[in-house]
Amino acid sequence: MATPSVTIYTTPSCHFCHMAKEFFTANNVKFTDYNVATDLPKRQEMIQKSGQMGVPVIYVGDKLIVGFDEEKLRELLAI
Repeated sequence: MATPSVTIYTTPSCHFCHMAKEFFTANNVKFTDYNVATDLPKRQEMIQKSGQMGVPVIYVGDKLIVGFDEEKLRELLAI
């Protein structure tokens, strides 16, 4: 089974964003990271897609996770 694409919307000062990215790195999960503190179009995209202002907003394939939910990420990534 192919690993679903992972996208994470973050800010540099977000502790849970750092935890999520460290989790992906530790588990060899490739991800696309958008810094919504400086990337205004991606911030608008994140808000439009998720209805959320808070970060991290994580997509695993088309599944949305708001916040760092390690258990849910392990389930969706089958790790």
